Amino acid sequence: MSKITRRPPVKPKTATKKSEPKPSKSLAANPRQQKSAAAKLRQALEAKTSTKTSAKTSAKTSAKKSSKPPTRLAKSAGKPAPRASKPWTSAEVYEAFARFRKANPEPKGELEHLNPYTLLVAVVLSAQATDAGVNKATRALFAIADTPAKMLALGEEKVRDYIKTIGLYRNKAKNVIALSEKLLVEFNGEVPRTRAGIESLPGAGRKTANVVLNMAFGEHTMAVDTHVFRVGNRTGMAPGKTPLEVELGLERVIPTEFMLHAHHWLILHGRYTCLARSPRCAVCLINDLCRWPEKTV
Repeated sequence: MSKITRRPPVKPKTATKKSEPKPSKSLAANPRQQKSAAAKLRQALEAKTSTKTSAKTSAKTSAKKSSKPPTRLAKSAGKPAPRASKPWTSAEVYEAFARFRKANPEPKGELEHLNPYTLLVAVVLSAQATDAGVNKATRALFAIADTPAKMLALGEEKVRDYIKTIGLYRNKAKNVIALSEKLLVEFNGEVPRTRAGIESLPGAGRKTANVVLNMAFGEHTMAVDTHVFRVGNRTGMAPGKTPLEVELGLERVIPTEFMLHAHHWLILHGRYTCLARSPRCAVCLINDLCRWPEKTV
């Protein structure tokens, strides 16, 4: 009978722990190498810490800078607003225009014209142009077309040829023909004597109406161009943000006896004395009355 051999029982595998890395024998054996390795590790940790700190500091600094308003704005905000000049008294306004009248008793407009119609055309052409430039162009034009009927007969193309030295001449030629036709159809060929009538014409606005009413019909109107606007604001006589504000302000303060020529006195004063860039304060007739803080006398 054969012998039965028994196998020994298989023992279950147990999880083996991973052995921790042993320090190299070379480091353990050499203390100097241990010290240098520790020093390097310490330096790496310190560098990492300083990088984080500097990053935080720079972030805070940039946040502070962004929250601060610009230096210019801060300085300008601290400046006090300029004080409004003292209004002119009635006596001062009277004195100013009395001086203008004494120096130039009968001032004349510088736009050359033959009648109310040619005055109207000249003023329409003077928008964004000088009086001298308009006169140069209209002398020959008015010699052959001094009425609405003659201007229509001349035609837009030929009108353009006469005024081509003036800015915006194409559109202005169109307006001259259109207003001439409207005068013939609606006003019997005559320039209307009302503001509404003149302002209804192509190319004519409030300033045009004021000039025509004053120069052609003797009305006490105040046409405010760039010169009058500057004088009214700079002197403080009639300050305003718009030409209409200056116009109404001047009409309120100027005595009636001066209103017929007041418009011309102020235009001439602004054109030849109270210049935009280099005002001639030394020869100004009203420099002692003027409120401008930058006057040179």
